[in-house]
Amino acid sequence: MYRIGLTRKLHFFATNKPTYLWLLVAPLLAAVLYWHWRPLASPIVTGELVVLTRISPTTFYIDNEGNPAGFEYDLVNEFAREHDWKLKIEVADNLDNLITETAEGRVNIAAAGLSVTSARAGRVLFGPSYATEKELVICGTGVAKPRSFADLAKLRLEVIQGSSHAERLVELRQAYPDLHWVEVSGHSTEELLERVSTGLSDCTVADSSTFAAVSTYTPGLVDALTLTDKRDIAWAMPLNADMGLRQAVSDFFRKIRANGRLEQLRKRYFSLGRHLGDADIQGILSRRLTLLPKYRDDFIKAQAATGLDWRLLAALAYQESQWNPLATSPTGVRGIMMLTTDTADRMHVPDRLDAASSILGGARYLNMLKDQLSERIKEPDRTWFALAAYNVGIGHLEDARRLAQRLGKNPDSWHDVREVLPLLSNPNYADKLRYGYARGGEGKVLAENVRLYYQILKRLEPSQFNVAFQN
Repeated sequence: MYRIGLTRKLHFFATNKPTYLWLLVAPLLAAVLYWHWRPLASPIVTGELVVLTRISPTTFYIDNEGNPAGFEYDLVNEFAREHDWKLKIEVADNLDNLITETAEGRVNIAAAGLSVTSARAGRVLFGPSYATEKELVICGTGVAKPRSFADLAKLRLEVIQGSSHAERLVELRQAYPDLHWVEVSGHSTEELLERVSTGLSDCTVADSSTFAAVSTYTPGLVDALTLTDKRDIAWAMPLNADMGLRQAVSDFFRKIRANGRLEQLRKRYFSLGRHLGDADIQGILSRRLTLLPKYRDDFIKAQAATGLDWRLLAALAYQESQWNPLATSPTGVRGIMMLTTDTADRMHVPDRLDAASSILGGARYLNMLKDQLSERIKEPDRTWFALAAYNVGIGHLEDARRLAQRLGKNPDSWHDVREVLPLLSNPNYADKLRYGYARGGEGKVLAENVRLYYQILKRLEPSQFNVAFQN
């Protein structure tokens, strides 16, 4: 629109002013046009690396302590630090815009888990492949599982507009003319997986890493078919990207592949763990007899110090670490209560791997979260809210409560808010929230699992002290 407006002004001056004035003005306006549309300069020149990405559990998001995180974010952050460049992150509305903005040179790099396809390769320049993905057809458990692409034609299939999945389906339709699908814009793969989980659509397509991340807190999904067995994943740059930047990207991936850093980051974000949606009832029953006796006194002491039922604390510890005092996650949380470094410092925990210190620190942290909640929230809901905040952070929990109110639900009811928490990963909602994107589904699963473990322990273990509330 800016270029069109200036062109109209040029036409006015050319037809209504003397020729000599036109000769003076035209070069100036041409220069303005050039500088406005001039591709972004290389970070080698500016000292600033401008990166375009998208919000998702596998690319970029804000974690429960308000810090930027994500596999792609960690990669570009290390790349920028290596060259002492300032990092500027921009978020694209959708995949189409992401490719277009990159092709037009408005950013230096697009780092968004992009599949390398022939259509995209004609518009942008891809760096070295740093991962491969399978493209999977994911269907709901209530749908007759398709055994072939011919069966898939009978189901409602939704994919992201402009995605590599849509390109692949176009190729497949040559062999399966009846194959059809709906392309949607303004949505994320995570949202489409949620729609499949709730039965709003039959199937969608997702990269294997995205499916692995989302399925840990989204039940009712099944891997039905492999759409593509292998897709290369790479950063994208404008076709005319500076040769120095191209070489820097190639050298960076060669280095982190050789020193193991790339694999370390992949394990941090993509290693498959225990499915949070499946309450490990048999596990807690057996470990109650073998492991819990070692730490029962520590839980009881934490109850005396905080007023929280020791069995509730034990249930939280089981959910977090299965009562393993040496537990360490790929993201750096540690100990029987799985505390972050920041939380341990705030709760004055000197050693996260010391069970007694970790249990007391976790109990104090849970109490602090309860104290930060609105006085309107009563027990036992107050405790379930605090448990969710233990996972996603108090800021994201308050976002969920505000969102629940906007959706006509009760923001003080755990029953209502727990249904809203997964929407924190939906960009249609997250973009309008104060604290933005969060893996709210994980907070919901943690709280619900702890509630189940707590009920088991209350049936089998004595209270020892008067508990803080009755349920």
